[in-house]
Amino acid sequence: MSEFAGPRSLRQLLDAVQTIGSDLDLADMLQRIIHSAVELVDARYGALGVLDETRTRLAQFITVGIEEPARSKIGHLPEGHGILGLLIVDARPLRLPDLTEHPDSYGFPPHHPPMRSFLGVPILVRDEVFGNLYLTDKRTAEVFTDVDEELIVGLAGAAGVAIDNARLLGKVNQLAVVEDRERIARDLHDTVIQRLFATGMSLQSTVRLVSTDPTSTIERIERAVDDLDLTIREIRSAIFGLEQTRPAPDGLRGRILALVQESASVLGFEPHVVLDGPIDAAVDPAVGAELLATLREALSNVAKHAAASRTDVEIDVVDDAVCLRVLDDGIGPPPTDARTGRGLTNMAARAIRLGGTLTLKAADSGGTELEWRIPKR
Repeated sequence: MSEFAGPRSLRQLLDAVQTIGSDLDLADMLQRIIHSAVELVDARYGALGVLDETRTRLAQFITVGIEEPARSKIGHLPEGHGILGLLIVDARPLRLPDLTEHPDSYGFPPHHPPMRSFLGVPILVRDEVFGNLYLTDKRTAEVFTDVDEELIVGLAGAAGVAIDNARLLGKVNQLAVVEDRERIARDLHDTVIQRLFATGMSLQSTVRLVSTDPTSTIERIERAVDDLDLTIREIRSAIFGLEQTRPAPDGLRGRILALVQESASVLGFEPHVVLDGPIDAAVDPAVGAELLATLREALSNVAKHAAASRTDVEIDVVDDAVCLRVLDDGIGPPPTDARTGRGLTNMAARAIRLGGTLTLKAADSGGTELEWRIPKR
C-alpha cells in the first residue's frame, strides 16, 4: 500500500473488505463489491462488469449511481466495447483524467449522463479475469489519484477471493442437492416401489382365495391396505424431502434427523425414519422441543431394554395432531404390573402437559410400539 494512503483510507478499505465478505450469496456479493468501491474512492458512478465464458465480452453489468428510470432510457447495457473493452484485452488498472479524450472512446449513447474521470481495475479469480470494476467522476477532485487506484486494486484482490469462495460454496450446495436427490431416489426404489410391487402381487394371489377361503382373503386385503397406507406416507415423506432437500440443521426436521443418526452409536444400527408433513412450518417450537426430548428417551429405552435389531421412527404432522411413533422388533413391552423407569414417566408427563397422550403396546409385527400424540397448536 502506498505511503500516501492514510489511516482513514486503510480503515475504509478494511471496512469494505469486511462488507463484501459478509455474505456468500454471489449475486448479493457483486452488489456489495461495486457499492463498496464507489464509497471507497468517492466516485459518482460505478459498475461491475462480469465477463462471459469466452472472456471477450460482458455478460453482466451491475451499476451504481444511475437510477432505474434513467438507466432504462439508456437502453442496452454495455458489452465491453470502447474504454470498457480495454481492461478485457489488457487486464491491468487503467486511470484516465478524461475518458472522452481517449482514442478508444465510443462516446455515450443517448440519455447517458456525462462522465469524465475514470478508474478501471480487473477482478482476478485464480489468476483469471472474472470481471472489471469501472468507476467514474470522482466527487472530491478532478481525477482519481494513485491512492484511489491502490485502494481499488486492494479491494479487487479481496473481492476475487470472496467471489471464489462464493462460487465454491455454490458448487458444494449443488453437489449436496444432487446427493440428496439421489438418496431420495434410492429410498423410493428400495422401499416404496418394492412395497408397491409386493402389495400388487399379494392382491393378485388374493383373487384366487375369494371363493375358497374368505377369512384369508380378508386378512390379506387388510395387510395390503396397511402396506399401501405406509407406502403413501413414505412417498409423502420423500416429497417433503425433495421440497426441503437440505434440511436446516437448526430446524426441527434437521434436529430430528441428527438425533436419529446420533442414536445409531448406542443402538448398533440407524433407525428407519418417515417424516410426514411440513414439520418445520407446522410444529410449534415448544412442542418441537418436547418431541425431541421424547424421541431421545424412546430411543434410549429401545437401546437399554428392547434387544431390537430394527427401529422405525415415524413423525406425522399432516392431520390436526403431532404424532410420534417409535416401533421396534425387540422383546415387547414390559408387563402392565412391572416397575418402569423414569423414561416412560417423563414421556407421559410431557404429553399430558401439552394436552396429549402416551400409549405403549405390543406392535402388530412383534416388539413394541410407542405413540406420543399432541394436538397441533
